[in-house]
Amino acid sequence: MAPRVRLVLAIHNHQPVGNFDGVFEAACADSYIPFLDVLQEFPQIPISLHISGSLLEWLVKHRREYVDRVRDLVKRGQIEMIGGPFYEPILACIPRRDRIGQIAAYSRYLRGLFGAPVRGMWVPERVWEQSFTSDIAAAGIEYTILDDFHFKNAGLRDDQLSGYYLTEDEGQLLKLFPGSERLRYTIPFADPQETIAHLRDIADRVPNAVVAFGDDGEKFGTWPGTKAHVYQNGWLRRFFETLVRNADWLQVATMGQVVDQVPPAGKCYIPDSSYREMTEWALPTPRQTELHGLVQRWQGHHEWPQLKQYLRGGFWRNFRVKYPESNEMYARMLDVSRRLEALSCDAEVRQDLLNAARSDLYRGQCNCPYWHGAFGGLYLPHLRNAIYSNLISADNHLEAATERVEPWVEAEVADYNLDARKEVRLAGDRLVAWLAPSRGGHLYELDVRSTRHNLLATLDRRPEPYHDTVRHAASRQHEHHHGAVSIHDLVHFKQPDLDKKLAYDNWPRKSLVDHFLQPGLPLETFQAGQGAVGDFTTGVYETKIRRSEERVEAELTREGQLGPFRVTITKTVALDVRSPSNLEVTYRLDDLPAHVPIHFAVEFNFAGMAAGAPDRYYYDGRGRQLGQLESILSISKSERIGLVDEWLGVDVSLETTDPAEFWTMPVQTVSQSEAGFELVHQSSAVVPHWEFTLPNAGSWSTRLTLSVDTSAAQARILREREALAALS
Repeated sequence: MAPRVRLVLAIHNHQPVGNFDGVFEAACADSYIPFLDVLQEFPQIPISLHISGSLLEWLVKHRREYVDRVRDLVKRGQIEMIGGPFYEPILACIPRRDRIGQIAAYSRYLRGLFGAPVRGMWVPERVWEQSFTSDIAAAGIEYTILDDFHFKNAGLRDDQLSGYYLTEDEGQLLKLFPGSERLRYTIPFADPQETIAHLRDIADRVPNAVVAFGDDGEKFGTWPGTKAHVYQNGWLRRFFETLVRNADWLQVATMGQVVDQVPPAGKCYIPDSSYREMTEWALPTPRQTELHGLVQRWQGHHEWPQLKQYLRGGFWRNFRVKYPESNEMYARMLDVSRRLEALSCDAEVRQDLLNAARSDLYRGQCNCPYWHGAFGGLYLPHLRNAIYSNLISADNHLEAATERVEPWVEAEVADYNLDARKEVRLAGDRLVAWLAPSRGGHLYELDVRSTRHNLLATLDRRPEPYHDTVRHAASRQHEHHHGAVSIHDLVHFKQPDLDKKLAYDNWPRKSLVDHFLQPGLPLETFQAGQGAVGDFTTGVYETKIRRSEERVEAELTREGQLGPFRVTITKTVALDVRSPSNLEVTYRLDDLPAHVPIHFAVEFNFAGMAAGAPDRYYYDGRGRQLGQLESILSISKSERIGLVDEWLGVDVSLETTDPAEFWTMPVQTVSQSEAGFELVHQSSAVVPHWEFTLPNAGSWSTRLTLSVDTSAAQARILREREALAALS
């Protein structure tokens, strides 16, 4: 007898590019392996399984036995492997050529590894735009799963969502399954009978129904409280047992089995959307808070079930507006993709280097650091660093493909960050620097090629809706939750007194940020974002470029206010082949008033050099350690300060021709992650500042040299290569 309802269980396992090995290990131990252990006891229950490429590559290297077990289950038909873009990018965040390229490449990889064709795919974060249909179909995919929220935005009601639909773009067809939001909240948080009751109700109302569940595999053991709930307390085993007991009317099936056995329910064009929570997170903070308030006021109304279908949040691409740091990664990624595409048309270029660049580019498109919601995402420095590391590596491969003779420097001007204004790129064989003349003349990216590290992968502190939760819950921070809690409802503090750490930045935390300050201003006032008496911090600078074979310079000039006075700042940033690891910066202040105390400061921020460890510290001109990189310091006049990250093998120093006092301070965010609210070190701010009075109206100048020493990292790389060679 044909089943009255088919249940699709689509499980999505993912760890982002750049995540710590310990996180991979813990997820394996807590989620992936125990889930497989229980699944193997129930051969009657097939699932559609998606493992992101970044996770699968790690599993192949570190947990080959898990991969072998999955292959066995694929062979016996209990697991259908579904694909997707290789390194889990948001499809709206990458060019069409890379969408098709990533999906096709991952399908080939999965087929080679598991020996079965790949027909379906997982859409990362279910971020959907209708034009993706033709791209997905062009990559050879037949079907995918979104959320029922997508379909409701298209005007379908609950009683129309017990099946799958056809959609189309440019004549290309794709089959879409609506994943049930209700099941996302009952599995695994409610008793299995609640899910069964919901499915039985559908079976009684809808003939030949199909209900799809699609969600993260990490909620089965990795999310807080779920390991004990799902495995130790036996929720998953009880769930599978319940499904088996109801097999007379309920059939568990893969997406492929459903497509082969059940006709589509109709055709539907899906509006641009994602799952409900994601659309809320994409809103600006004030609008997000406003939406939450409206929901709280109206959800008790008798018409709420009908009204909420027409309520939706924002558009995913606006994360790049909400977080300029996301846009910086995106624009950098697009630049690499364009260069790769251009070189791919040249038959003379080495294909091995282009293939290596393409793999690095794809890894640099992994979605997690490009947005922020209930997970750390953008707020996690190691994930942002991983994006830049791969993009810089891709850039290095492309430079190698051009066979340029070292040493070299070049200066280019283009709209690199997609703001309709021109930026400056000063590049050499050691460093690459990006300057934004229209935004304070800031140095907003500084790539160290040898260590594949962007020293300016910083993050500003800004209001988030959950900061109100931090403030309101501060008095209850010692409460503990028992049992499994949905990650969207979790309130937990990883450090005490986080409400006292909330602070917001009044300017971007980049480098070469120019400040005129009140004379005698104390560090604490500057740290609070107060005390400015000029308008140079984010003002527009005019730019001139000077080029020669040995040296390139960008001269940035602005006339602006110093209190009631009009003054001019000219800063010249240079790269020279004779000192390829140095960035030279010369400041000249003109039209300064006589007998008026001047307090001038230049802010630098250094990111990716972690805090809270003894091998990451400041040092002075004599090489003496001054404190770890989260230290708040006020250093008397000196010509040099340095920062060391021994783990990275990077030593950065600032030298000035005119002795300066130095302030240092950490830039730390209070952010939300799957484990609760946490304090995260984003950058170390270093601020040389000078106080002086001129006897006559005139000028003042100084020269700063930013030096990057990576010899320790390069020595370590050589040792590792020698060790590998010896083993082989």
